[in-house]
Amino acid sequence: MLLERLRSGSVTLLDVRAADESAHGHLPGALNVPLAELDAALAKLPRNQAVIAYCRAPYCVLSYEAVAALRSKGLKAYRLEEGYPEWKAAGLPVEA
Repeated sequence: MLLERLRSGSVTLLDVRAADESAHGHLPGALNVPLAELDAALAKLPRNQAVIAYCRAPYCVLSYEAVAALRSKGLKAYRLEEGYPEWKAAGLPVEA
């Protein structure tokens, strides 16, 4: 499960929503890197573990674009199928 991987530090979680959205709530341990700032943040992302991107909802294109950009730079990148609202509605932990 993703929570276990986050707790163990074996995955990097990226919130690619705008900074103001992320400030109102995000998944535990997520780094907020808005899509427009992704290129500038690439050097800070670990290359030895998977990166999982998420955004607003299952059909939000931001996470799709982030994963494509990360993969084009050689990172192991995946998309969280749910967005922040679905995660929170499921009663999973969030941070603000």
